[in-house]
Amino acid sequence: MTATSDSAQDVLSVSDLNRRARATLEADLGEQWIEGELSGVSRPASGHVYFTLKDERAQVKAVLFRTRGRFVSTPMRDGDLVRVRARVSLFEPRGDYQLIVEAVQAAGAGALLAALAALKQRLGDQGVFTNARSLAFPPRHLLVLTSASGAALRDVLAVLRARWPLVTVTLIPVPVQGAEAAPAIIAALGLLNRQATLDPARDVVLITRGGGSLEDLWAFNDEHLARAIHHSRLPVMSAVGHETDQSLSDLAADASAPTPSAAAERLVPSRQELTARLTQADNRLKGAQARLLQREGQRLDHLRSRLRHPGEAIARQRDSLGQLKERLGRAISGRVVAERRRQTDLAHRLSLRSPGLTLDENRRQLSRLRRRLDGAQRLSLVHRRERLAAAARELQAVSPLAVLGRGYAILTASDGQAVRRADQAAPGQRLHARLADGELDVEVIETWPAGKQATGDRSDDDGA
Repeated sequence: MTATSDSAQDVLSVSDLNRRARATLEADLGEQWIEGELSGVSRPASGHVYFTLKDERAQVKAVLFRTRGRFVSTPMRDGDLVRVRARVSLFEPRGDYQLIVEAVQAAGAGALLAALAALKQRLGDQGVFTNARSLAFPPRHLLVLTSASGAALRDVLAVLRARWPLVTVTLIPVPVQGAEAAPAIIAALGLLNRQATLDPARDVVLITRGGGSLEDLWAFNDEHLARAIHHSRLPVMSAVGHETDQSLSDLAADASAPTPSAAAERLVPSRQELTARLTQADNRLKGAQARLLQREGQRLDHLRSRLRHPGEAIARQRDSLGQLKERLGRAISGRVVAERRRQTDLAHRLSLRSPGLTLDENRRQLSRLRRRLDGAQRLSLVHRRERLAAAARELQAVSPLAVLGRGYAILTASDGQAVRRADQAAPGQRLHARLADGELDVEVIETWPAGKQATGDRSDDDGA
């Protein structure tokens, strides 16, 4: 009974089994492109399309729901060879293994794909896919062009909040599907470029939407949109569809990502990773500090072990000083003895060469030289007195003072120049007169040329 009870706890219900099988299929296989032949195509009133996809060895049931079927332009008839993008799943109520179809294409390179390939080749040759500018990391301002109600926006915001909430996000809502999508995105991109901030290098434009059929994503294969992305001054990242999708917008952008979430992850750093790196750096710094403190502590211990008490050093110095004092005493005694011996030797040599005779001879020679010097000095003095008397007589003969003594005067103007002619002075001019005894300041009353008789009253005391 106990064994039966324990085994009952491990038994699954049919619902649990089907639910687990469905989760396993969807998680492991996900979306796939599958090619096969249509069989049993059915279109009930609900608008959904049910059919079987088969090849020569196997078959699988499939359903194309109405919301996706309206975007499928490929005819679906029994026997047609098609390629479908489908999610592998399981219909739980019946346990039927089936494909949930997202897109249908004619097998092989259909006309739409051929036209797309030709356009891609032409744009590539024209250099539209050469953008490779680096995007600011992290951007200061992220400009998101997508549907305001789409899952892509929610995925992007969720990743940004988790990884880098500091970035500023501005949503520019645009349709991302249908004929109006490409013109709306082009217009929004042009508006952003015209209104770019003063620091466009810190802004990034993200054009994104989730996965879908080829028809759903066809707006992002528009030639004009690819060219607008190529010519954008603001750097552009494109994230359209899923991993297997690659649109012309992805090729024309500066960077692309397979999904909206992957785009957000590439645009901003991970807060958790940065925190972990900071933690690692902090741990390394603390470790380096601890090792440094340990080394310095060991060095301090080593220095402390080498440190001695000052008393020991003083004692050693005292002993050394005693030794030096003893050596100095012996050196001084030896030097005194040596100097005494040298003095005795010099005295003996001096006694052998007495300077008395030399001094007597020098005294006699000095007496002779003194007598000769006295005679030469007296003779030189007589000659100099005679030369001085002769010079005095000559000076007296030409001295102007001698002339003044005979009644003459020397007139000088205010600038010190001697007045020698009458035309050197003018009436009213003051002159200085030097006499043999004393000096006068005089004023010129009148002047006469040489040889003309002086006239006028000359009896004034202050005139000249």
